[in-house]
Amino acid sequence: MIAPVVRTRANTLGEKGRRWLAELPSLVEELGRDWGFADPEPLAGGTAALVARVRLRDGSPAVLKIAVPDEEAANEIAVLTAAGGRGYVRLLEADPARLAMLQPELGPSMVALGMPPEEAITALCATLREAWTLPTAVGRVQDTAALLATLVEDLYGKLREPCPRHVVELALEYARRRSAGAGAGAGAEVVVHGDPHPGNALRRGDGFAFVDPVGIRCDPAYDLGVILRDWPERLLGGDAGALARDWCARLSAGSDVDHDAIWEWGYLERVSTGLHLTDLGLGDEGAGYLASAERLAR
Repeated sequence: MIAPVVRTRANTLGEKGRRWLAELPSLVEELGRDWGFADPEPLAGGTAALVARVRLRDGSPAVLKIAVPDEEAANEIAVLTAAGGRGYVRLLEADPARLAMLQPELGPSMVALGMPPEEAITALCATLREAWTLPTAVGRVQDTAALLATLVEDLYGKLREPCPRHVVELALEYARRRSAGAGAGAGAEVVVHGDPHPGNALRRGDGFAFVDPVGIRCDPAYDLGVILRDWPERLLGGDAGALARDWCARLSAGSDVDHDAIWEWGYLERVSTGLHLTDLGLGDEGAGYLASAERLAR
């Protein structure tokens, strides 16, 4: 019932994770009785939760999500509850104690729809404007730039320098500028999604809704930088700088957020993501992010 990557994630939590795995089948049955669903069908794509399509009593489809036991999952429920469907998927049911959620089934993601970057950027900005209206008290407090800087330094050494040092030095410089929102162009804090890439934006009616929020308090440019890090393969040919700058300008115009702040967050995210994927054993994917970062660093 559960994807291997989720099982691996749970096992890294030790006894707590192993107990969660052992109790998961009975928990699904219990939630089915409480919330009135049946026929759970596991879905691909989850990395830190069981995600399954279920059938409600009226025959309509819904999505069950039960997260591995960590604090991020509890915060996800808090964000979705506060959003009430604004920019995010609605919650039909939620049990914070058991890190379980029942959500309506949405349509395909922007990735599945094959949306080109320019079209996706317009739609993502519109959806983020709605998502950023949550009260800041809902968001977790952390220095995202400092955490990313530590990740970059640690993984660069661990992976034995998988890219030129100047690529990493530029990422660390941008991290220092963005740390704690102190950099030039930093906007007022909002509750950012934290990972609003096209795969997390699903069709809902005429627009889109986000799933899987991280929910941290940060400069809104961070969310836009996460978007800018995407499509690395498009930057490996032609004038990478001009294309990435065009995407950045579109993100800035669609959100009224400072262009340079978006650019710096995007580059930092590009390098940290490349290193993280490489560390996970996804070297081919990681290499694309790092190679595109090297082109932009020129």
